[in-house]
Parts: sequence; structure tokens; C-alpha cells
Amino acid sequence: MNEQGQEPAAPGSPVREPVFLLPGAVSILAGLLVAIHLASTLVLNADGQNQLVFWFAFQPYRIVLMGADPSFGIPLLWTPFSHALLHASWEHVLFNTAWLVIFATPVTRRYGAGPMLALFLVSAAAGAAFFAATTLHSGIYLIGASGGVAGLTGAAIRFMFQPVVVGRHPETGERIVLGRRLASIGAVFANPPSRYFTLVWLVLNAAVPLVPMLTGASLEVAWQAHLGGFLAGFLLVGVFERDTKPGR
Repeated sequence: MNEQGQEPAAPGSPVREPVFLLPGAVSILAGLLVAIHLASTLVLNADGQNQLVFWFAFQPYRIVLMGADPSFGIPLLWTPFSHALLHASWEHVLFNTAWLVIFATPVTRRYGAGPMLALFLVSAAAGAAFFAATTLHSGIYLIGASGGVAGLTGAAIRFMFQPVVVGRHPETGERIVLGRRLASIGAVFANPPSRYFTLVWLVLNAAVPLVPMLTGASLEVAWQAHLGGFLAGFLLVGVFERDTKPGR
């Protein structure tokens, strides 16, 4: 984990604690999600919002339309990623932003801003792929950061529930906290807290399509994006482990 030092305080001067404890990259990404939704609601009229969705939401049916005209597929170059920056309502964006803050923070502190953003975007694209696999001919579109946030959740599960490893300084022999190891997939399911969290999360999302059949109620939840994003982050986070030491 990379941490930046601070200048020592002058003798007798009060110690100032930071107002915000979030990593800068997490604050910027969270602020961007809120700012985009604020701008889209205050600046754009109904036609402008439709154009925003048309060009930046992920629409799987474009894959079908490419058979008639390949130009329909051009937005597929960016919409698997850009859809994660758009939201349908303030409840939608605030919930995703809160979830982002919770799970992007430990990922950023362990790996840094670049890997966190890479996991977010790759997971968003993986969520879009899962969404497309089940909605290809439906004509519906996907917006929201939940796939990317789910990926950060899956990544964090690999280490945040693991026990803290303590070692000794090679020169002084002083006990030092080394961090948490990145658990193997088997170790995640062997550890009760991470096992229960992972299983409950997967079961709840996999059960979403059953709700209309059981209750008659309709849930507008992109469970496919959640599952696809979670699996991407869960499986790919090991790529960013820089060495064999526990979390820094």
C-alpha cells in the first residue's frame, strides 16, 4: 500500500487531521458520477437526455443491427465503459456512489489509483457483456456504475476479510504489520466472513430474475451486470499484486 508522508508539525503546534480520508482517485470518481448526473438533469432537456442515452448507454441490440448496417456498432467501442458514468435517478447514482466509496477505497489503498480505475472499467465492460448475453434482442439499454462497483467489491473480498499478517523488522526485530494477503479463490470460501459475504451477494443477485415469477413485481435491476462485474474483479485482481508480500 502506497502512502505519502507529511511534513512534521512544528513543536507545540496542533496536529491537523485530514478532513477527507478517501483516496483522491475515489473522491474524483465519486464526484464525477454525481457531477455528470447533476449536469444531465440541470442542463439537458428531454431530447438532450435521449441523445445522451443513445450515444453513451450500452445497447446490446446494436450488435443485431450491425448485420444491416455496421455503423450501428460504432458506439459499442466506448459504451461498454461509458454506460457506467450515467444513472437513471438520484437514488441510483447516490446508492452506486456510496457502494463505490466503500469498496474502491481499500482497493485504491492497496494497489493505487490506476489499478482501481482499470478494475472499475474492465468490470463495467464484463457486466455489459453479461447483460448483452441475456438481453440481446430485447432493445433495452444499460446505464449505471453498478457493474464496475461490483467488480471492486469482488476484488476487495479477496483480501479485506483475511487476517492481518504481522512480521518483524529485519534489522531491529520490531514487530510490524505487513497487511493482508490476497487470498486464493479456495481461501476466500474457506474463510467464514468472506464465504458468507460472497455467497449471499451472488445468491441475492442471481435471484433477481425470479422475483417477478414469485411475486409479480418487476425489479429494474441489472443483475447480469452485477454478476459479470463481480466475477471480473474477483478473478482479475491478482494481476495487480506486485509481489508476494501481504497487502501494503
